[in-house]
Amino acid sequence: MRTLNLTIQRQAVYDVVRHSEDHPTAADVMNRLVEQGYNLAYGTVYNSLRYLTDKELIRELKLGETASRYDARMDDHQHIMCEVCGKVDEVMTEVPPQWMKQVAEETGYTIDHAHVVFGGVCGECRNKRIK
Repeated sequence: MRTLNLTIQRQAVYDVVRHSEDHPTAADVMNRLVEQGYNLAYGTVYNSLRYLTDKELIRELKLGETASRYDARMDDHQHIMCEVCGKVDEVMTEVPPQWMKQVAEETGYTIDHAHVVFGGVCGECRNKRIK
């Protein structure tokens, strides 16, 4: 069993990510902590996010060239990102097993897991374009 050292600061960062539905960036986490009355250094927030990621309590999402985002939902799922506003949503559809098999055959890798990031335009941005 993994040993956890959840300091007050790490717990505060974890709580922000855990209660967020928008996959916050480190800057988002920092802003939300300030709104809650915390006064943490940026380094503390970044180090806490790294620690929580290393302990597999949260997942770091590297979606293209934008800032990393963080997700406390650790079950197997995919993501979709709006190419206009950068919004990220969860996709609960499983990666088809035939994709995994085909990738394994094509690359010679043994596939342990997959994370697919879809790109598109969210409904809000699409509606803005129509008007």
